[in-house]
Amino acid sequence: MPVLISLAALFLSVALLQLASGGVGPLDALSGLWLGFSTAQVGLLGSAHYVGFFIGCWWAPRLMGSVGHTRAFAAFTALGAMGLIAHMMVVEPLAWAAMRVAIGLCVAGAHTVIEAWLNARLTNVTRGRTMGSYRIVDMGASLAAQLLIAVLPPAAYVSYNLLALICIAALLPLTLSTLPQPETPAAPRLRPGLAYRLSPLATMGVVVAGLTAAAFRMVGPVYGQEVGLGADQIGLFLAAFVGGGALAQYPVGWLADKIDRRAVLIGLSLAAIAACGVTVALSDAGSAAVFLAAALFGAASFPVYSVAAAHAHDWADSQDRVELSAALMFFFALGAIASPLAASGVIERFGPPALFWMIAAGHGALLLFGLARMRIRPSRRRRTRYVWAPRTSFTIGRLTKPSREGDGDDSR
Repeated sequence: MPVLISLAALFLSVALLQLASGGVGPLDALSGLWLGFSTAQVGLLGSAHYVGFFIGCWWAPRLMGSVGHTRAFAAFTALGAMGLIAHMMVVEPLAWAAMRVAIGLCVAGAHTVIEAWLNARLTNVTRGRTMGSYRIVDMGASLAAQLLIAVLPPAAYVSYNLLALICIAALLPLTLSTLPQPETPAAPRLRPGLAYRLSPLATMGVVVAGLTAAAFRMVGPVYGQEVGLGADQIGLFLAAFVGGGALAQYPVGWLADKIDRRAVLIGLSLAAIAACGVTVALSDAGSAAVFLAAALFGAASFPVYSVAAAHAHDWADSQDRVELSAALMFFFALGAIASPLAASGVIERFGPPALFWMIAAGHGALLLFGLARMRIRPSRRRRTRYVWAPRTSFTIGRLTKPSREGDGDDSR
């Protein structure tokens, strides 16, 4: 408990940052439609966010090394606040895309700083409780951010100014904290080939996870509006997806520690395909049915990243784990960058259900590839512990590495 109290400033900064950055995605989608942006232009905003996220993941460790943790966090947060405030000053799709690059950079950079700070403070005794608290704070704030849509009018100064104020408020807990600033860790090398060499299936799994999450969270509001949901209901629609995914992590993790993880990935892909079909089928069945379908879809698709990452780490040596985590985040970002633009394109051409048919096609490819890989290579007898892996920065591997190596068991 004393450790958690001492880290409360970091957790509060995480929560405020997630509230601001998590709310801007659906708000931008609704605002863009209200202002007459095309569906493809709305998708461009989501893709731009993940371009900024990728840049932030790469740049943040280097900036920390130059100016220190606190100044780097302040710089990234300022970029995010500027991107939010500028929205209603220049109402143009390409300008908004540039602003979303800044916001994505803020998200990745600020999380990198916080996770470096956490890693320096944790011990083997406190790591489990602290990481659990970090995930709860991160996920809880993400869930609350979706619900903000119910009270934020689209394309309004007040909405973006409120998010900017929350983003700026994230500066206060960390910059006023009395925690000593830790030493700056070396930036992990980015070796995408490492992930594919160790596990082609895990690599494809994280790409599909990026495709799914980014398409739903960035373009999902377009689908919600097309099927008749109001702005307040769209917030609940997105929150149901996040909540369903969070609730599924522990039972899926338990199962992934007991049986072949490739079979779990195949099962999740089957469930995600079925959930896509259910979501489309229930689009006219009332808001409660749509929310339930979103929760089922989140439960089936959200754990894919963590299961794929666990499978990749089963084949990794201890010295490769940090760089492997960075490589997996790289492939997740690639899927997330391409997905919103592709999803908006298929919706514009084929209608709202095409969003879920595109996602189902991605999971179908993962399912077939998983079956093929099971024929090519036997399962690994020694497996790492399943870890609910946050998708926040290239440096998250430093926080999760000790947990993964906590209990390998040759008898599995």
